[in-house]
This record gives sequence, structure tokens and C-alpha cells, in this order.
Amino acid sequence: MENMKRFSALHYRDFRLFWFGQLISLSGTWMQSVAQGWLVYSLTKSPFYLGLVAAAGSLPILLFTLAGGIVADRFRKRNLLLMTQALSIIPALVLGILTDINLIAVWHVALMATLLGSINAFDIPARQAFLVEMVGKSNLTNAIALNSAAFNSARMIGPVIAGMTISYIGLPGCFYLNAFSFIAVIIALSKINIRGEIKESSKGFIRDFIEGIQFIKREPEIYRIILLIAVFSFVGLPYITFLPVFAVEVLRAGPKGLGFLVSAAGTGALTAALSLAFKGDIKYKDRFMSISALCFSFTLFAFSLSKNFYLSMVILIFVGWGIVSFLATANSFIQLSVPDSLRGRAMSVYAIVFLGTAPLGNSLIGILADSVGTTRAVSISATICIIASIVFSVKISKV
Repeated sequence: MENMKRFSALHYRDFRLFWFGQLISLSGTWMQSVAQGWLVYSLTKSPFYLGLVAAAGSLPILLFTLAGGIVADRFRKRNLLLMTQALSIIPALVLGILTDINLIAVWHVALMATLLGSINAFDIPARQAFLVEMVGKSNLTNAIALNSAAFNSARMIGPVIAGMTISYIGLPGCFYLNAFSFIAVIIALSKINIRGEIKESSKGFIRDFIEGIQFIKREPEIYRIILLIAVFSFVGLPYITFLPVFAVEVLRAGPKGLGFLVSAAGTGALTAALSLAFKGDIKYKDRFMSISALCFSFTLFAFSLSKNFYLSMVILIFVGWGIVSFLATANSFIQLSVPDSLRGRAMSVYAIVFLGTAPLGNSLIGILADSVGTTRAVSISATICIIASIVFSVKISKV
């Protein structure tokens, strides 16, 4: 009974529907992510193009997510999510068909990544802000942790299936399966009751935009967290984009190995998310964020030096644990610190620094990898993350 209380968000029917739909859909998304990386590397043999395509998918998030947050504050979030999930089927189908008929080119992949990124710019803030409508503030931390668990379960399952699918069926199968997986979350959303207030009054698009930014700047603890997330997104998280290079050139593991590397990081991430969901809440969030940020940074540096496939898998488990422990706790801290009327915009700022700075980071690390080598580029990135984590830990300990 005590364990059920720890997973209290699952007591809500709507959240259960949403959670299981997400698990299926996100597994497909991770399949496509691995397949897309393998496709780009197969076409170009260049880490620069891996970074470029990843940047194409992330740039719209940087440009449009604040607008997505304003839309999430003004309209019913469930209806907005139904629209974004339906539209997300299009890029997957197009990539599957073009790859199937051997007409695929790198610019097609970049274009579809841009389209999906534009859809996600409206999907992400609505998805994050929707959680509190389903479970209430008292269960929000639990819902965030369980949502992260679904994401990282998919991150563990999807890449392994993708590696097997690429090896035995072919790349198009990954894209078709992803397109089909969106149907699960669409069905789940259609059965969820509409609730929650929408913003009736508005000061205008620009003023609504500025209001969200000003709130973040007025809160020093939130501002400090946002800055560290920006550093991790800019130079730390791009390591995922370059895993095909590690799988082929450094570890000699092929597409199956790539799937297992991504899944190893997903295993650590899932462990972090389930631990947070089981605990229910973290009493000393600042201390926990410091520890998890340092864990991510130092283990990423260790991964960049590893030449052994199995050791790399073990290290990636700790990389995944560190980043998800930090991000899930940061997400909870921010959501519980903002008024309801600003939650969509606050989460759009979170999404911008988490995902929107990635285009610059992926491009920069791609150029750096072409110049000095991928392993050295990731080592440099990890060093920057270590410095930022230490500064964050020192600053937050003085509060």
C-alpha cells in the first residue's frame, strides 16, 4: 500500500491513459531517432552532418517554443496535444517512404527533422503543463518522475528494437513503426476528460511573452538552474547525436551496438526516474541537483576516453542516471514555483534551454569533431560541463 502511495499519480485514470499511450509513442520516437542517426551517417560518413541534421530538428524549438508556451496558456492543452500528435505522423511516414524507394537524401532528413521540431515546439510546453491538470499540484512531482520513467523506458526499449529492425528488416521499418506508434497516444488523449482553466485575458502576444521571461529572471534559484540546463544542452547532451561515430569508429559495434549504447543511457535514466517516483519527493532538491549534475559531467568525460564497448555501456548507465536525476528534479522545482497562469510559458523557457540550444551545440560539436576527432570533442564538452556543475554546486551551497 505504501508503494502505491509513492506512485500516487497512477491512481488517476486520465494520467494512466496518458502514461501508457506515451510509453508506446515514445518507444517509436526513440526508434526513429536511432534510425535517423544511422541513416545520416550511412549517407554521409560525416559527424558534421549528424550535427547538422540534429540542429535542424532543434532549431524550431529555439525559435517557436515560447510561442508554444503562450498557446498552451491560452487553449485547452488536451486538444492542442491531439493536434500535435496527429501531425507528428507525417515526418515519420515521409522518411519511411523515401527510404523505402531509395530516393532519400540528407536534405530530406533535415527537412523532416525541421518539421517535427516545429511540431514539438508546441507539443512540449503543452505536454509538461498538462500534467498538473491530470493529477493536481500535490502529485505533480510524482507525475513528472513517472513521465520521465515512460520517456526513459522508451529510450531503453526503442533503440534496441531499432538496432534489430535495421539489421533484419531495414531502416524504413523503424520509420513506419514510429508513425504507427502515435496512434496509441492519440487514442489515450481522446479518452481523457477536458479540464483545467484557460487564460481568458491577455496583455497581447509580446507582453505575455515578456511576462514569462521576467518571472524566470526574478527568481535567482530558477535562473541558476536554467543556466546549467542550457550548458548541459549546449555542450553535454549532443554526445547522443555522435553515438553512431562511437559505435562504428571507436567501439566497432555496428547498428546493434548503437542500439545497446543508447539503451544503456536509457537504463540509467529509467533507474533515476523510477527512484524519484518511488521516493515521491526529494527533500533537499538543491543538494540532489548538485550531485546528479556532477555525476553526469564526470561520467560523460569517462565515456569519451573509453575504448571498450562493455565499459562504455556501464559508463553510459551513470551518464543517463545523472542527467535525468538533475532534469526531473529541476522540472519539478520550476513547476512548483510558478503560478498556474504562467506554467505554460515557464515550461516553454525550460524546453528552450533544454532542447532549443541543442542546434547550436550539435553544430558546434559537429564542426569540432571534424577538426579534432569525435572523442576529443566530447572530452572538451564534458570538461565544460564539469566546470559549470562545480560553479553551480558552489553557488547553490551558499544560498
